[in-house]
Amino acid sequence: MSFINDWKLVILLCLTLGLAPFFPEPHIWGKIKWIMGGANGMALMDWFDVLFHGFPYLLLIRKIALSLADK
Repeated sequence: MSFINDWKLVILLCLTLGLAPFFPEPHIWGKIKWIMGGANGMALMDWFDVLFHGFPYLLLIRKIALSLADK
């Protein structure tokens, strides 16, 4: 499980999977705006999509928290 703690891999996942597709706007950004607008009409697949595209950012937050806790 050391790959989860690799900074380069986590950042690469955030920049690729986390932001894909890139145009017209990152997918996760559109989902976050949808949720902030009340999530009206979101189906189970949309929530899965949020989890799938948001997972790299959860890994990044976890990595930052662990790094700060070590100091």
